[in-house]
Amino acid sequence: MTVSYYNQIVESTKYIKSIIKDKPDIAIVLGTGLGNFTDQIEVKHIIPYSVIPNFPPATVKGHAGQLVYGELNGKKVIAQNGRYHYYEGYNMQEVTLPIRVFKFLGVSYLLIASATGGIHEDYEAGDITVVNDHINLHYNNPLLGPNDDRLGPRFPDMTDAYNPKLIELCHEIAQENKINLHNSVYGGLPGPNLETKAEYNYLHIIGATVVGMSTIPEILVARHMELSSCVLTAVTNKCFPISAIRKVTHQEVIDVAQQVEQKISTIVSKLIMRI
Repeated sequence: MTVSYYNQIVESTKYIKSIIKDKPDIAIVLGTGLGNFTDQIEVKHIIPYSVIPNFPPATVKGHAGQLVYGELNGKKVIAQNGRYHYYEGYNMQEVTLPIRVFKFLGVSYLLIASATGGIHEDYEAGDITVVNDHINLHYNNPLLGPNDDRLGPRFPDMTDAYNPKLIELCHEIAQENKINLHNSVYGGLPGPNLETKAEYNYLHIIGATVVGMSTIPEILVARHMELSSCVLTAVTNKCFPISAIRKVTHQEVIDVAQQVEQKISTIVSKLIMRI
């Protein structure tokens, strides 16, 4: 990680601060099919990525490509409506740049919503999980290279990378609202292809219960910068047992994510109220 990258973070932050005068409390990263959550925010500013220095465009269908700033349940929030993925051709520093910027803006909490495949026999398409651990199978890491101590330590500890108190709150909220919520272990691969049957079986054997192509890079950087994090996933397709697997399109993934968006929105909005 070079000094020039640090300067990019500072430059992006400076531009956003020229528009947003208040310090946001919470950052929200919205994944595939989950962009409508911003409808709940009392919006004060929408900033397209195209005008933010060093922010590349979001190229994946279902990702709007803008920052949304406003208030929700008495908290100042900034939402990344459209995330970056390594498979889009960006490097890991570009993928995770918004997380760095959120920290520089003064954010203390990071909430992430994403779409995943379910690789637990009890998970069905349309289920929701809260992530309590992960297995990183990306062949790159946003922390590779010389460490910049201004951003975080050389060897960040990943114990409790997913904040246990926030996970507990998610379960309390889900129970109160009669939402079935699983705990999950997120298996992260770079994509963009969906996995083979053998890969799904391998992921199941090593202990992953959902699989996706994002989230882990953001969590690594969040942990590096000491942001408290919580991740909710929409299970959009059933990938275990192997006999249950069927072909799926990206549009079908988006459709299922949108079907359960209201449940995730309920948990996230009430979690924001309790933070």
